[in-house]
Amino acid sequence: MRAEEAWGARWRSCAHPLAHRFMETAAEKETLVVLAADLGTVDELVRLIHQVGAHIAALKTHVDTIEDFSPENWQNVVDAAQSHDLMLFEDRKFADIGKVSLTQMGGVYDIRSWADLVTAHSVSGPDIIDGIAAGWDEVKRVGGIFLLAQMSSRGNLLSDDYTAETIATGTASPHVLGYIGNGSSPEEVASLRTRVGVGRMIWTPGVNLSATEGALGQRYGHPTDAIKAGADAIIVGSGIHGSDDPAAAAAAYAEVSWGALLER
Repeated sequence: MRAEEAWGARWRSCAHPLAHRFMETAAEKETLVVLAADLGTVDELVRLIHQVGAHIAALKTHVDTIEDFSPENWQNVVDAAQSHDLMLFEDRKFADIGKVSLTQMGGVYDIRSWADLVTAHSVSGPDIIDGIAAGWDEVKRVGGIFLLAQMSSRGNLLSDDYTAETIATGTASPHVLGYIGNGSSPEEVASLRTRVGVGRMIWTPGVNLSATEGALGQRYGHPTDAIKAGADAIIVGSGIHGSDDPAAAAAAYAEVSWGALLER
């Protein structure tokens, strides 16, 4: 199925080029899965990418948790992701002023040079978006930002007013590709979609085919419910890499998520 047919209004309304790139990859592979690859070493991560790459549409990383990080070693992750046509989504959750965020896009991890997408909080105001975008400008790359509008962790402080301000901040910037929603609550995702409209994407963690409460206050909802409520991607971690058969698990999430999009 062609991407524009599967995505409908989202394809026509999302202006950011990386939103279209994601939608094309998703349509080609028939999956809305973003793999949260929370593993400790480069070798583990590369092995997992090759196991599940055919069933996922993007790779979410926490580069600062990699025990054996070096720029040369990390390039193996970048190469593996690119071999499976995966955008690299660094879940940095930037939260500082614009100048500091610009500096953080470089530094030892040099996020600007390999990440296509990053996450950020809006707590410090709109300048954080310009700081992140300036990092990509320095290396002549195009990137996209997801602002955290909701969180799935128990007791988080992202109030309704905070969500509204975050959406307003994102709407004003061409660098914001979309928002992170709360996949554990279809009602919250549906509310977020109503506020956001069709012009930005919503990606949601907090989903699992076994919708139970996880460790340290993490809550889960079913991926089908999140997609039907308006999410455009499900971010899945332990449900895949914690499985005895990661490839089969990734394929199961792919089938469920893509089916939910077509039903939507």
